[in-house]
Amino acid sequence: MTPVGDKGRDASGGASYDPKGRGFYGAVTVSERGQIVIPAKARRDLDINAGDKLLVLGDPQHGIALMKIESLMQSGFPPLGGHLQQGQGQSQEADDKE
Repeated sequence: MTPVGDKGRDASGGASYDPKGRGFYGAVTVSERGQIVIPAKARRDLDINAGDKLLVLGDPQHGIALMKIESLMQSGFPPLGGHLQQGQGQSQEADDKE
């Protein structure tokens, strides 16, 4: 990640970070097809590349979050890791066919 400057904002002005290094990268708009664009700075900071698989997590009170599937598998997070290993997670390709 980019070194944090004053008031939690990095030197290039592209993102804000809290003391634990978690970033705020701005707002995105959902397209008619339900697509979003992950800001370039977030993709760079979090090493998200074309073709990477992301897990979409949801919470009724807090909204959604994205996580790289490889990070989840490496962490050994049991509640979802088993489903992913068995191929029970629904992919974007399945959504596109509906």
